[in-house]
Amino acid sequence: MDWYLYPAVVGIGIIAGFINTLAGSGSLLTLPFLMFLGLPANIANGTNRIAILLQNIVGVTRFRQKKVLDYREGLWYGLPAVIGAIIGARIAVDIDEKILRQAIGILLIAMFFLIVLKPERWLQGRHHKQSTGTRILLIIVFFIIGIYGGFIQAGVGFFLLAGLVVGVGADIVRANALKVFIVLIYTPLALVIFMLHHQVDYVPGLVLSLGNMTGAWLGANVAVSWGPRFVRVILLLALLISALKLTGIADWLWQFIAG
Repeated sequence: MDWYLYPAVVGIGIIAGFINTLAGSGSLLTLPFLMFLGLPANIANGTNRIAILLQNIVGVTRFRQKKVLDYREGLWYGLPAVIGAIIGARIAVDIDEKILRQAIGILLIAMFFLIVLKPERWLQGRHHKQSTGTRILLIIVFFIIGIYGGFIQAGVGFFLLAGLVVGVGADIVRANALKVFIVLIYTPLALVIFMLHHQVDYVPGLVLSLGNMTGAWLGANVAVSWGPRFVRVILLLALLISALKLTGIADWLWQFIAG
């Protein structure tokens, strides 16, 4: 990698780490950029996990210092995600990538309107005792999210937030802290699988990590200091942009504007 690209990689990492910590889908920035540097898609996917791992170490540490992260609660929902992520990192899904991206985009649009129409659920959370059936259902949900996270990663933060807010009842700040912890505990296992298959390029991965770690530190501080309402705005913007990108609408709009 040429020396003059290093600042750009770090800069992209800062933005991605900030977005990942406050909302999700920062990998929609880093994966295309890694491929722009010349990495094949599968190696870019593996390389990106280095930055995700180090970013979430910083994020978890900062959320814990701010006293908004409960490790025990995170493990309850994180362990099913770990098992799912191992499976997701090992399997190859025989599905048209374009159809998959569009389906995810449609789900993100639905999530966007859920947050707009029911803001109180995301801002305040709701504390309730969960039945055994509800717990089992949540374990299955986080297992499935883990499969997706192990396989692709990009956008997994949105689905974790939805599960933690809608299913668990956490407010958006606490949900972000739990989300970062869950991703942290499954990422090392997924990364090892990519490493064993020689699908990790360490130099750009570590350079990207410098940016992601900085962005995570900023994001965790902003989440706690600025509160749920600001985080909700960032989440809505990230959801909308990601949905437009994944469905292809953003590309169509760009071509239309460009003439």
